[in-house]
Amino acid sequence: LNPRSKPPWISALFPCLFPAFPGYLTVSIEPLPPVVVGDAVTLKCNFKTDGKMREIVWYRVTDGGTIKQKIFTFDAMFSTNFSQMENYRKREDLVYQSTVRLPEVRISDNGPYECHVGIYDRATREKVVLASGNVFLNVMAPPTSISVLAADTPAPFSRYQAQNFTLVCVVSGGKPAPLVYFKRDGEPIEATPLPEPPAGASSWAPRNLLHRDLDDTKLPKSLEGGEPGVGNPFPTADPPRGLAAERDWVTESIPETVVSREFPRWVHMAEPIYYFRHTHAPVSDGTVEARATLTWTLNPQIDNEALFSCEVKHPALSMPMQSEVTLVAPKGPKITMTPTRARVGDTVRILVQGFQNEVFPEPLFTWTRVGSRLLDGSAEHDGKELVLERVPAELNGSMYRCTAQNPLGSTDTHTRLIVF
Repeated sequence: LNPRSKPPWISALFPCLFPAFPGYLTVSIEPLPPVVVGDAVTLKCNFKTDGKMREIVWYRVTDGGTIKQKIFTFDAMFSTNFSQMENYRKREDLVYQSTVRLPEVRISDNGPYECHVGIYDRATREKVVLASGNVFLNVMAPPTSISVLAADTPAPFSRYQAQNFTLVCVVSGGKPAPLVYFKRDGEPIEATPLPEPPAGASSWAPRNLLHRDLDDTKLPKSLEGGEPGVGNPFPTADPPRGLAAERDWVTESIPETVVSREFPRWVHMAEPIYYFRHTHAPVSDGTVEARATLTWTLNPQIDNEALFSCEVKHPALSMPMQSEVTLVAPKGPKITMTPTRARVGDTVRILVQGFQNEVFPEPLFTWTRVGSRLLDGSAEHDGKELVLERVPAELNGSMYRCTAQNPLGSTDTHTRLIVF
């Protein structure tokens, strides 16, 4: 039977054999590349149909798909737009596009979006045919801050012991996590990666690289008068442990006339061995805080005044982000005393205000009284400031020494207290 010539009573008796042509609907959303915070974004929903438009609804999907928030609605019942399709009573294709514009995207706009389209069924004019499309909006954010600091400073330091040193680079505000790397004097550092720390542990705690003293002013007898590198620099039965066990050492003999120098002259056969660790943790605002650590065995003779930089590459940055520090030992502390004319019973404050140079890492300050104990009876006091409460006349002429030290060196300065 030809549906176009069938008698009306046949269609009424056998509707399943001769169905009316339903309207069709296809919906698709144009994919979007990643966008940067602050950009203007247009979401485009394309759909093709031969039916009469009913509605268009845009949703923002949150909480893993459990919540859909309406952000745009178009209801054709209240619109003056109409198609000429009904006037001609013929089947034709209509292509539509619905757009939603986000003028300045934020990180909170990141996530999936859906476009739902409804048309009237051509057969009943009452039933609505629905179709939808979806797209994921990936919002990137460049890092907002970068800083380099030294781990566990200020801290006591032994000038006769080779110690490990750790630089920490903290990068905040980025999404996704950035690529972080270190340079020394402008050259990239090739470092051995360290595994992720266990859960709950500090992600940037320094790791012991050495467990032995390397005091080269007290060399074993087997090295006295010998050639550099001859003999065993570790006379005990215990071998060096930790990461530094991978390093070979050469120790030179030291003449008696230089045993009082500030630092020992341990010599490495090769360049320092660096160890690198990179971790990141999500922040409540959707960004990531990245921490990168660089650890090596510090040698004050070659590391003093070395320039280290931390650089960050991120898809939202047009050029790398950088922060740099120069390892420098303290020189020339500047000390002030208040009041300048102290009287018996006054409270005197002696403060280190700064140095003749920029010092990194932060020094540890130790105060002592030359030839005697401090006013409170203690042998020494730690901190940038020494406070003497209600000074007695007996302190007139007393000398105070401030020792400022970091892993690269130390310096002393003295001041005399005059009590009127």
